[in-house]
Amino acid sequence: MSTASTRLPEGRYGRSSDERADRTLKVVGAVLAAALLGLVGWFGYHYVAQNEISAEVISFEPGKDSVRVHLEVRKDAGTGGYCTVRSQAENGAEVGRADFRFDGDATRIDKVVTLRTTSPGTTAELLGCHTG
Repeated sequence: MSTASTRLPEGRYGRSSDERADRTLKVVGAVLAAALLGLVGWFGYHYVAQNEISAEVISFEPGKDSVRVHLEVRKDAGTGGYCTVRSQAENGAEVGRADFRFDGDATRIDKVVTLRTTSPGTTAELLGCHTG
């Protein structure tokens, strides 16, 4: 008694539809992965290379109608810009926001600024820095 083979002979009937679908999915996946990688790279480059001013809050001292904020700003020489700082009350409501300008040739600036508030602020948060 002979056993029947369930496989089709190699090369006789061409590719199966499953193989074509697998190949199409691989190509589409590779194209989407390359596009995503390119997009992430572009955003990363734009953020790092175009951001000429960076800063951080070293400390802050809340008061009754203002918050004193110690900022450390790092920037390119000759670049001018501003940093936006805000303060929030204990319940999370914003009680003050201001832009502080930084100009000059220094590349590192330590400055204590006073942010006026409408009620007692409990935080000082750096929202960002921009050139211009």
